[in-house]
Parts: sequence; structure tokens; C-alpha cells
Amino acid sequence: MPPVRSARNRKPPPDGFDDIEDTLLEFANKMKDAENASHEGKKRHEVLWPIFQISHQRSRYIYDLYYDKEAISKLLYEWLIKNGYADGILIAKWKKQGYEKLCCLRCIQTKETNFNATCICRVPQAQLKEDQTIECVSCGCRGCSSAD
Repeated sequence: MPPVRSARNRKPPPDGFDDIEDTLLEFANKMKDAENASHEGKKRHEVLWPIFQISHQRSRYIYDLYYDKEAISKLLYEWLIKNGYADGILIAKWKKQGYEKLCCLRCIQTKETNFNATCICRVPQAQLKEDQTIECVSCGCRGCSSAD
């Protein structure tokens, strides 16, 4: 959930927010649980994986409501992105060909890798060896290539 702002600067949500508010609260509770979870026995990069996954699920939920099911209005969709309920940049990537199943933006940033390439989770499963399992270091994804 986005941070709470003062009441005088905040506009009320558009019509239709009441229908999805319960689901968004569930995502907020899952996010709080993931943030407060114990870090004992986990590798340093594994600690943030649940947070990335919940953020992805929440953004995908809003994306599906607007683009696939057409269950929410454009006004509500833009309000949700503006108020931090969904990642607008990630959703913009999902609309492009080849990025339909993208897990996070860190996986396509080439500057964060050793060989200036995208993450291993972007490689199609057909190009990997049969017994080779992959796992993204940045978000824990096991494959988000659109060719799969």
C-alpha cells in the first residue's frame, strides 16, 4: 500500500474502487507479512524475493482488470498507478511485444549484469539444457521469457 498522505491533499478514489479494495487490502497484508518475515537462513539476495513477487502480482491484477477483463475505468486505472498501487513502468513493458510475462524491471536492465546482458530468466526454456534449472538472483523468477 502506498504511504498515507494528509487528508486535505488526497482526492477520493474514483468509482469502482470499492469493488477491488478488498483484494488490494489482501495484497497490502501480504506485503506487510513479507516485510516483517524473518531473514534467518536466507541468502542476502533472497530476502527481497517475496516483496518483488507480491508487487508483481498486484500490478498484474490491476493490469488484467483494465486490459483483459475491462472491469475498471481508465480514470480508476490511472488513479491506482498514480497512488502507487501498481507499477506503471512495468505495466508499460507488459504492453510491448516480447515483454508480456516480464517479472521485474531489474531483469531487463543490462547495466546491472557482468556481461551487459539481460537476466538468465529472460532466456527461453527451449534454449536451456534439459536438467538445468534457472532462478533469477534479483527477484527469484524461474523464467519470464515470452517465448515459453
